[in-house]
Amino acid sequence: MNLTLGISPCPNDTFIFDALVNGQLDTGGLRLDVVLEDVQTLNEWAIEGRLDVSKVSYGVLPVIARDYVVLSSGGALGRGVGPLLVTRPGVEAFDPATMRVAVPGRDTTAHLLFSLAYPHAAHKQFVVFSGIEDAVLSGAAEAGVIIHESRFTYAAKGLVKLLDLGDYWERQTHSPIPLGGIVAKRSLDARALRALDGLIRASVERALARRPLVSAYVKRHAQELDETVMRQHIDLYVNELSVDLGEAGRSAVETLLDVYRRVNPGSATVPADVFL
Repeated sequence: MNLTLGISPCPNDTFIFDALVNGQLDTGGLRLDVVLEDVQTLNEWAIEGRLDVSKVSYGVLPVIARDYVVLSSGGALGRGVGPLLVTRPGVEAFDPATMRVAVPGRDTTAHLLFSLAYPHAAHKQFVVFSGIEDAVLSGAAEAGVIIHESRFTYAAKGLVKLLDLGDYWERQTHSPIPLGGIVAKRSLDARALRALDGLIRASVERALARRPLVSAYVKRHAQELDETVMRQHIDLYVNELSVDLGEAGRSAVETLLDVYRRVNPGSATVPADVFL
């Protein structure tokens, strides 16, 4: 069976999927055609139904849940892992009514967490995540919501933190932050998807057993080329919930769906069976 698989080039995804996509595991009759794209592109492709299996932001799950289910392994969830709202030095207070904010994609979890904290923000600009620091530094935006490697580089680039949106989420919901997960089309054979889920778990476990090794595959695709930053990124986003969502992970995703309904009143009902 051939499946198309989309993941991001970020170190946590390439770390998790390295063994699976590079022939280190016996996949039986399962063949994967892999494409690497930024997560907002993958979100948009999931809305279009382009890929069989994909990494997506949990923020887009309410939009795609009628067509995709969430697998148990391969995701990014946890505490202390959320996006940050940053600005240039000298900005003492954030005014959501007047300030332009660069956000990494309309359908990202980062946008949902920002919307929870600032529901009345009036001037959002949706930018590829890797361009947000530059947008703030250049003055194209007064503030920006940063994710991924930018958590470790923004201070060195001259930016300052206004709010830890992940910390705000945790204080409001008492839940881990569900950043991104692996979804698969509901129309696919369930036995094949369970087998794939098991392979992803094996790939994560193999990667964790080799930590702190940063493989050539991870280095080749990383946006930030400093190996220390890659390790920090992996350590932050890959944990036991990446191996298996479990009850805590599923509860966190359900909490996010509840928040989405509050932030987006009148949105479509999400099927009850969102997990494989």
